[in-house]
Amino acid sequence: MSDSQGQPAERPDGEPDGEPGGEPAGAPGAQRTHGLPAAAVFDALGAEYERAFAGSAAHRASLDRLLEDLAPGSRVLDVGSGTGVPTARRLAGAGHRVVGVDVSPVMTALAAGQVPDADFRCGDIREMAWADGEFDAACVYFSMLQMARGEQRELLGRLARAVRPGGLLAVATVPVDVAEVSAVFMGQPVVVSSFGEEEFVALVAGAGFAVEERHSVLFTPDHPAGEPEPHLFLHCRRI
Repeated sequence: MSDSQGQPAERPDGEPDGEPGGEPAGAPGAQRTHGLPAAAVFDALGAEYERAFAGSAAHRASLDRLLEDLAPGSRVLDVGSGTGVPTARRLAGAGHRVVGVDVSPVMTALAAGQVPDADFRCGDIREMAWADGEFDAACVYFSMLQMARGEQRELLGRLARAVRPGGLLAVATVPVDVAEVSAVFMGQPVVVSSFGEEEFVALVAGAGFAVEERHSVLFTPDHPAGEPEPHLFLHCRRI
């Protein structure tokens, strides 16, 4: 898991929307139980999260690709903006207008201090309304993993409406076939859902994005509790 860059808001109660097909990375003996809300997890981690994932060359490469394709002064939505580093800082530093959303008050405050040129908002992305075509691009770096599968599908559809036709989507996830499974992430109990790689690519495409590039890596967070995680990065264009 990565990026509050974000995990979004508290997992809603309810029945699981699918059966787990394996354990999430770094969660031996995963069980179908409850974890902490994402806000509590990332409030607790704070800047520690940023340090743990600072070494992700694949994340930097994804941002490089996005920056190459963005027109000057683009309006970009950063979903799960975390501490603002590296995503919002890179984008704002290149002159783009960044709106960052994160459910963690601690993360949002850190981001506002570190990237003063971006607009950070603390809240649940699932409850925010955006005008059709309001953004030139959206970033979703690992910020859906504490959402149920149906919520991830719904959010991608909403992002397809919020990003203008021809606009861009940079999205990353941990591609494992699990649905509402308990795990431990950097010492914090969480409940995660995700999709296998091909299923996730199909999900993004079905939302209305053409997947132009994909990149898979194995990454270990720089943290005593860090475990190797498969990371999948997609670079997409709104159809």
